[in-house]
Amino acid sequence: QVQLVESGGGLVQPGGSLRLSCAGSGMTFSVYNMGWYRQAPGKERELVAAISAGGRTNYADAVKGRFTISRDNGSKTVYLQMTSLKPEDTAVYYCNAKFNVRERWGQGTQVTVSS
Repeated sequence: QVQLVESGGGLVQPGGSLRLSCAGSGMTFSVYNMGWYRQAPGKERELVAAISAGGRTNYADAVKGRFTISRDNGSKTVYLQMTSLKPEDTAVYYCNAKFNVRERWGQGTQVTVSS
């Protein structure tokens, strides 16, 4: 059973940093394309950043230059390093794994950017 568990969310002041982690289990992690999505209250879930099985990355325009996605296949973990956080980054952040027709979501972790 594929399972994704996120961690690292919390409350941070504007301009601060956080690192989210997503640990996978029950899966051949290295073949999955991984992504981070977020959903703010009253808004649709949106892609924040993605990293392919081959390591290619892409980012939403809103986070380019501030967020970095990376993966460690040995520990089956994908990371999202977030810097220069803004109040509009406040959302529940979800980890996503895709391989062919298979797709799994994590349970989400709350990120709140507020002074």
